[in-house]
Amino acid sequence: MRIIFAGTPDFAATTLAALLTTNHQICAVYSQPDRPAGRGRKLTASPVKQLALEHNIPVEQPVNFKAEAERQQLASYQADLMIVVAYGLLLPQSVLDIPRLGCINVHASLLPRWRGAAPIQRAILAGDSQTGVCIMQMEAGLDTGPVIKHAEIAIEATDTGVTLHDKLAQLGAATLLDALADIETLQQNAIPQTDADSSYAAKLLKTEATIDWSQSAVQIERQIRAFNAWPVAQTQWQEKTLRIWHAAALSDTAASATPGTIVQVTRQGIDVATGAGQLRLLTLQAPGKKALPVNDFLNAHPLQAGEQLG
Repeated sequence: MRIIFAGTPDFAATTLAALLTTNHQICAVYSQPDRPAGRGRKLTASPVKQLALEHNIPVEQPVNFKAEAERQQLASYQADLMIVVAYGLLLPQSVLDIPRLGCINVHASLLPRWRGAAPIQRAILAGDSQTGVCIMQMEAGLDTGPVIKHAEIAIEATDTGVTLHDKLAQLGAATLLDALADIETLQQNAIPQTDADSSYAAKLLKTEATIDWSQSAVQIERQIRAFNAWPVAQTQWQEKTLRIWHAAALSDTAASATPGTIVQVTRQGIDVATGAGQLRLLTLQAPGKKALPVNDFLNAHPLQAGEQLG
């Protein structure tokens, strides 16, 4: 098939890399415009664009598809199918109708649960035990189209936003390749979503990173895992911002002090009282420094029992 691929971040690049191992022809790649990145704020191509250029695939980077010229350019590729993975634009119906078989999307949740921008992190934050990927026939709505194929995996107790992202990226690519083998039959038998069962995975905000110690240890641990590696959960200590990369809820401990109070400091961890139970901090990062295991962190930052965080 002649395929147009639309995607931007690493998650999408994993799928594009898998497509490049097949006999399908990737006739064009669409990606978000280059953005400033790094300390120098230099304009940087997305991972998808970089991969496309390495394989000499034409790259298009429209800001949107409002202009007729942009839609005509897409139509000129005469694609059978457009595959969309974390592209970053909500495509209008006029674009969805251009490819012969329409547009399909690889989405990192078990739709209709977690429609939206951050399904991986929201699933961890909510304490879901399972997630997966869906191959969806796209409609003009946000992740509302019928599902043509899905695959499930468990969310492990140690999964972070990073580890689950990588698992789902690989699962999404494999599930898509399976779907392409019989795409037209799967499209004809697509299963509509039940809107009443839907939930919304809002984009992550930096303001969500601040730990509220009145929450339970279990919920704060989920927050820390979900926001690893961005925006990274944080708290205040002696007017410094400490970023918390790893922690563990202690199921056998009661909340023995005011939430946010350091209860115990050992080389195994810093135990902090929460609204329900204690949380053991395991990997921390001071401003301008690298993240360190607690044993190394304490050498330079002597936190003491009785001090208050938050």
